[in-house]
Amino acid sequence: MSRKAKVILPLVVVLLVLTAAVKPSTDRYFEILKNLDIFATLFKEVNSHYVDEINPTTLLKSGIDEMLETLDPYTNYIAADDIETYRIMTTGEYSGIGAVVERKNGVSTVVMPYEGFAAHEAGLRAGDEIHAINGVPLEGKTQEEVRFLMKGQSNSEITLTVKRFGQSDMFDVNVKREKIAVDSVPYAGMVTDNIGYVRLTSFTQNVGRSIGIKVLDLIEQGADKIILDLRGNPGGLLHEAVNVSNVFIEKGRKIVTQKGKIRANDWTYNTLNDPVDSDIPVVVLTDNGSASASEIVSGVMQDYDRGVLIGRKTFGKGLVQIERPLSYDAVVKITTAKYYTPTGRCIQAIDYSNRNADGSVGKIPDSLKNEFFTLNGRQVFDGGGIDPDVEVARLEFAPITTSLLSDDHIFHYATEYFYQNENLNPESPNDLRLSDADYNEFVKWLSKRDFEYDTRVEKETKDLIKIAKEEKKYDKLKSYFDNLEKATRHNKDEDIITYKEEITMLLEQEIAGRYFFEKGIIESTFGKDPDVQMAVEILNDSERYQSILKSN
Repeated sequence: MSRKAKVILPLVVVLLVLTAAVKPSTDRYFEILKNLDIFATLFKEVNSHYVDEINPTTLLKSGIDEMLETLDPYTNYIAADDIETYRIMTTGEYSGIGAVVERKNGVSTVVMPYEGFAAHEAGLRAGDEIHAINGVPLEGKTQEEVRFLMKGQSNSEITLTVKRFGQSDMFDVNVKREKIAVDSVPYAGMVTDNIGYVRLTSFTQNVGRSIGIKVLDLIEQGADKIILDLRGNPGGLLHEAVNVSNVFIEKGRKIVTQKGKIRANDWTYNTLNDPVDSDIPVVVLTDNGSASASEIVSGVMQDYDRGVLIGRKTFGKGLVQIERPLSYDAVVKITTAKYYTPTGRCIQAIDYSNRNADGSVGKIPDSLKNEFFTLNGRQVFDGGGIDPDVEVARLEFAPITTSLLSDDHIFHYATEYFYQNENLNPESPNDLRLSDADYNEFVKWLSKRDFEYDTRVEKETKDLIKIAKEEKKYDKLKSYFDNLEKATRHNKDEDIITYKEEITMLLEQEIAGRYFFEKGIIESTFGKDPDVQMAVEILNDSERYQSILKSN
């Protein structure tokens, strides 16, 4: 088979897969074949006559991606080269050293070694700079090239040349690659003496079983109330959403129904097992990053009045995808159905089937949303995500705080703090609270670093000046703008004191991560997380908890 035929074939297969699910008319078959013929002829002419050499694979991939983009963002073509990354997302498993590595100040840096995995066992620490892999210098290499060098077969050894804070010389660390299973339940512990907390980050294989085990363990530790944190959880496997729901919902209950164009894609999922606990009070934390499978669980808990939802409206992704294999080990992920919660709600927020004239899409207007009623008769709506029962304002950071985070000053100070306090032996993240003296040390350290930021008022002032110049009115208003800029100019020294509380919170999180890894970062936030604090408040007030779940 010629190279050109090999390149064109995947597009042919994608088109056939997208249309073969239903039996089209003869005219439809003709349209498909005609357009495939046009495409093949077009590709041949471009390949032969374009002024520069083209990469057939790249060109075709762009064509496929653009074609599928006209449907929705979730119908995707996954080339064979991208399958490994895709599988990592769905299974949480990959072969590597078990560490998050990012570029900081132009250097590949260990951000967080996964506790108990190869990088951690080999002695790598957060803040370690990686300057070479197997003798290959990393200077000038992209993150993708660094990831490629990191990859390898399980049990194969990799040598990292590392520079550590406080040490003048680099040294080599030998790490044996292993199969890494990223834990979708990075934390399960007690928030108070009787309230357990479980963080769920994605719905990977067997996560329902894991949640059940964690909840049971928390109950044995004394928990008689549970917080399930789904904030920022983008979803995952639909059947695992059913399994997670089953931890709290009785056997035989309808969890989710999916309906599509083809009857074979219609399916109703019920709980199959006895729950871990169908009576324990539950709060589910959600936000705009809670999507898909997270919204199934949230919707189920709300529809059955099984728990109180706290936080912010969820993302609004009510579409179901299936995988279909293609030639040359590629895969196409196709949206085949919409899913509906037990009350019949479809929470899809964007209507991709009815695009505007310019191809853009909009959210379903409130006037077209339908009302439904929970088991207790509470009014709920479809078409825009799941609304929380108790809304909590999103925690917004000041510009100075955002700058300190994005410029990695928080990260680097935590690294220095760790090595300057190596004899510190905290028993928990609560032992790592910063005193006023500690914060003053940070301010002193920061005074030697350069960082800049604009407040929102400053940004809008600059925009106003730009508009004035475009409309030829700046000279006339210059004195006004000079006074406005002077009046709105931020003061770093004042801001670092004004926003001390939120900056301290982030410092404590980062420092806790140095001693207790990801679990430490999560646990250190409990006392200052407004969503968690609201959950604790409501769970400790049984009358209020029950009143929220009653008919409104």
